[in-house]
Amino acid sequence: MIKAKLNQGLLSFLQSSPTPFHAVQEMVGILEKRGYQRLAETDHWQLDEDGKYFVTRNDSAIVAFNLANKDIRQAGLRMIGAHTDSPSLKVKPEPEITSKTYCQLGVEVYGGALLNPWFDRDLSLAGRISFADGKGALRSTLIDFKEPIATIPSLAIHLDREANTIKSVNAQKDLPLVLGLSGDDESWKFRDLLGDQLASRGIEFREVLDYELYAYDTQPPAITGLKQEFIASARLDNLLSCYVGLQALIGAESQGAAQPALLVCNDHEEVGSASTSGAQGTLLKSVLSRLVADSAELGRIIANSLMISVDNAHGVHPNFADKHDENHGPIFNQGPVIKVNASQRYASNSETCAFFRLLCHNQKVPVQSFVVRSDMGCGSTIGPISATEIGVRTLDIGVPTFAMHSIRELAGTEDSWYLLKALTAFYQAADLSGSDCV
Repeated sequence: MIKAKLNQGLLSFLQSSPTPFHAVQEMVGILEKRGYQRLAETDHWQLDEDGKYFVTRNDSAIVAFNLANKDIRQAGLRMIGAHTDSPSLKVKPEPEITSKTYCQLGVEVYGGALLNPWFDRDLSLAGRISFADGKGALRSTLIDFKEPIATIPSLAIHLDREANTIKSVNAQKDLPLVLGLSGDDESWKFRDLLGDQLASRGIEFREVLDYELYAYDTQPPAITGLKQEFIASARLDNLLSCYVGLQALIGAESQGAAQPALLVCNDHEEVGSASTSGAQGTLLKSVLSRLVADSAELGRIIANSLMISVDNAHGVHPNFADKHDENHGPIFNQGPVIKVNASQRYASNSETCAFFRLLCHNQKVPVQSFVVRSDMGCGSTIGPISATEIGVRTLDIGVPTFAMHSIRELAGTEDSWYLLKALTAFYQAADLSGSDCV
């Protein structure tokens, strides 16, 4: 895959994935076109030694793996982990608000969102609806309004003279979405709008029962910069890693040098990973335990395996360079970043870092390092959680990013390409000890 094709594919993936549900749906479509077979957790699995498979949970998390006709007890698994969720605004169960003739929706803040950039955007809604069909059976479907149907207007500077010096956001009071004017109807129901969405798709239903819907910015992703060096989009954290990891998985296999490989994209990382589809849940552990019947043999597989947790890193902001340690300020388009933390907020250690450095050296991929300032707190990833739950050697990396957790983030066009080269080489690595990284 050439660099321009990778980035255009990434933009398309981002545009089609306004929620974790849609991201997994897009990944399923890509995998099925490449011959991967769907597995159901409720079924008995009979796996071929050269089989390619995937399984989803909650429609928002996915594990895909390629057994590559190798003895995985000796060869181990090359595992890459990422997450499908991003900070957002989630519609409340009873969201209807009518104020001064305006129809509004109450929302909750999902994850550690940077809230100020959500104002004055053309917003839409997407997610999953559960409903009773024409026969009364429970069904679910994904929806996407696509068109801009909501906004959160700012208060004019004339009415808030301190807006440019003190701007705090009250999540309960300031964030309800404005949908439109209610007119004479003071008793409008949000579920009626969802029913209209089902009807417009020809779906027969008796009642909309529940939903998980999120607001998102309708501005499409774009390549920006004087030399087209930036990717600007919502949800770069962490759909960029999901997409590049997926392309590495299918790319390594298509080049005929595949080793036993696995990609896991969990949900709910932004709220702590404690869910059935999160990294602290049993999804990955369950898949691994079904690859071999004996727990001792599973221990051999894990001991011979390595995981790379891929989640965006903080690029050094030119206006706020003092927020970084002077020796650890990642620069855009200078390669993936190894993330290290003494308190194990990242799972990297000297062994896994050395492995990745050698891997990248052999692929002529530049590598950077990130350590948070010693007087600042450090975020985390699925890396330490997976390492703890599974017991697999783990490394944390990511590409430099600006405005992480904003409604629109920024990354580098070269870095997505460097990341793909590194992850593809990882999936092809014959020796996970690091002695053979080509």
